[in-house]
Amino acid sequence: MKTLKTIQKLSKAGKIFSKIIFVCGIVGFCLCIAGIVSMGLGAPALKLGSVTLKGIINTEAETTVGTIYTAMAVGIILCAGEAVLAKFAECYFKHELADGTPFTFSGARELKRLGILTICIPVGTQIAAEIVYAVMNQMMQDIAPFRLDNSSSIGLGITFIIVSLICRHGAEIQNGVEDAKEN
Repeated sequence: MKTLKTIQKLSKAGKIFSKIIFVCGIVGFCLCIAGIVSMGLGAPALKLGSVTLKGIINTEAETTVGTIYTAMAVGIILCAGEAVLAKFAECYFKHELADGTPFTFSGARELKRLGILTICIPVGTQIAAEIVYAVMNQMMQDIAPFRLDNSSSIGLGITFIIVSLICRHGAEIQNGVEDAKEN
């Protein structure tokens, strides 16, 4: 029972972290949209003396407006993907805590789905981000190159899938023990 209590504490922590990541993803998504809107409305129009916001960005930040637009557009995609993935993780942890054990068939199935999504969502967002970058690079000049690496999500997704198999095996053992007690 000591191990199960440890698993439940880890599930509580996972639920809390998932909720925090979900909120951060939503906030990042909204801030990127607000950034694009404010850049569109304020960059050429906002003047401090004879200096515009666009001029400050180009000289002080040593970057281009196109790079900032592209970074925010890519940020929207990445934050949305992370928020969706965090919500699925939060749902898994919530159900696991309600069940009181990870060794249920529904929990194992949900963990396997989370593993598959942990692989697919980051890959999908990376593809979408690369497409947005390519489009923005054609529309604007002097956009700095960027590189995304989602290899850790693939490893984490595979780990979730393997753990789901272990949880399913535990559920089979529990059901087998319960069936033997009944006979």
